[in-house]
Amino acid sequence: MRVERRRLLRAAGGLAAVVVAGLLKPLSALAASWNKDAFAAKSAPDALKSLGAAGIEASNAIVIEAPQIAENGAVVPIEIASNIPGTTAIAVLVEKNPYPLVAKFEFMEGALPFVKINTKMGETSAVRVVATAGGKHFTATKEIKVTIGGCGG
Repeated sequence: MRVERRRLLRAAGGLAAVVVAGLLKPLSALAASWNKDAFAAKSAPDALKSLGAAGIEASNAIVIEAPQIAENGAVVPIEIASNIPGTTAIAVLVEKNPYPLVAKFEFMEGALPFVKINTKMGETSAVRVVATAGGKHFTATKEIKVTIGGCGG
């Protein structure tokens, strides 16, 4: 009876090790895509450089829905949609925040390039959205006035 129990425990332990090893690999793959330099950048040009966004073109095909005046900068709702065919990524920067890059989203082929975020804004600032499509970068901006700062202000 004890031999049977030991075999069962050994088999269960081996199975558990295989499951844990299989689950940890996808998590490490997710961590590999983190762009620490872009999110740690202290200025919008540095963040854009870290994202590899050179030669950015202005585009009317990026739609930014946000309030003109945010009464509380601690929670500013922003909706973004890219009507540029083949959009693979959207990055959102609040130019006057201490760390301008507030979000970056990547899309699989066929996904609808639409995001809705709530972000903090320390003061009145331009919100810049950069969409990547076909290896090119496109941008649109919208000025949002903040009456009460949300980044410690």
